[in-house]
Amino acid sequence: MKIKVGIIGATGYAGVELVRLLLAHPNAELKAVSSVSYEGKKISEVYPNLKDVCDMQLQNEDIIDLCDVVFTSLPHGLSEKFAKKCLDKGVKMIDLGADFRLDSAEEYTKWYGKTYEELALHEKSLYCIPELHRDLYKGQPIIGNPGCYPTSIALGLAPSIKSGLVVDNTIVIDSKSGVTGAGRGLADNTHYPNCNEAFSPYKVASHRHTPEIEQTLSKLGSKKVNVTFVPHLLPVNRGIVSTIYFTATKKTDAKTLHGMYKEFYKNEKFVRVLELGDVANLRNVKYSNYCDISLHYDEHTNRVIVVSTIDNMVKGAAGQAIQNMNIIFGLKEDSGLDYIPPAF
Repeated sequence: MKIKVGIIGATGYAGVELVRLLLAHPNAELKAVSSVSYEGKKISEVYPNLKDVCDMQLQNEDIIDLCDVVFTSLPHGLSEKFAKKCLDKGVKMIDLGADFRLDSAEEYTKWYGKTYEELALHEKSLYCIPELHRDLYKGQPIIGNPGCYPTSIALGLAPSIKSGLVVDNTIVIDSKSGVTGAGRGLADNTHYPNCNEAFSPYKVASHRHTPEIEQTLSKLGSKKVNVTFVPHLLPVNRGIVSTIYFTATKKTDAKTLHGMYKEFYKNEKFVRVLELGDVANLRNVKYSNYCDISLHYDEHTNRVIVVSTIDNMVKGAAGQAIQNMNIIFGLKEDSGLDYIPPAF
């Protein structure tokens, strides 16, 4: 019997990416899709690439009764009410928004300008990058799906943080994302004339993913980790490149770093540690659930450089959410995620 799946917010970029991936999932059946903006239309009217593949009518938000699991792909501040409804009906929920990512209600208010209305729900949730947190899953009914930048960064830093290789307060993260990371809503900086043939940082030292990054790294290192995080907007549709710099606590070399990362991720299908001399490139992960990592060492400064690349819409959003669904239902984690990146 297939898992019955619903998507609330199916017409956003992450939502429609869920549709694309779930339609090919061998163990899932897409039962319902909802959208406030396009209620009553077929999803293929909104996204013509789905014509004759998925012509489901977009419903209102009351789809929970039809499902075993619901994905919510909504702006922050809107997911708690659906989590409560799912919990009351015994339905699992995976939230692709920000509402179940931060442990601290104060931090959530500071960075998102909202408040947690249902604190008890957050005690029943798990923030889960599968490669780092799957062992913490104990049947929690709500999964907070991580952000795209934090996913690329945590996977890039986890082995070094856990090994104690990072000198405190020396982490500098230079990340670049395609414009889909900003969502489907219109904004001046993602307007075509402003982002085409352009490249610039944005929200310098003030991006909302900063507390999520620091929370994740602090738990990995069992002590408070502070970072300097500067995101940039790339004039491409999808993909993230995070170039991460830190000072090492001891002299090392690229070969030692490479061996440590290969050992750490030896059983992880979706994390590919590249060979020495190679450099991670977003082209090689597009449309896939892979994270590619390349390792570099500057002997002159005793600084480590890690390059981590993901597709922000797959491993950074919909693909990771499906990986989390597979964990919840005891499936192989790669079920429905065997997509090979195109060569160009």
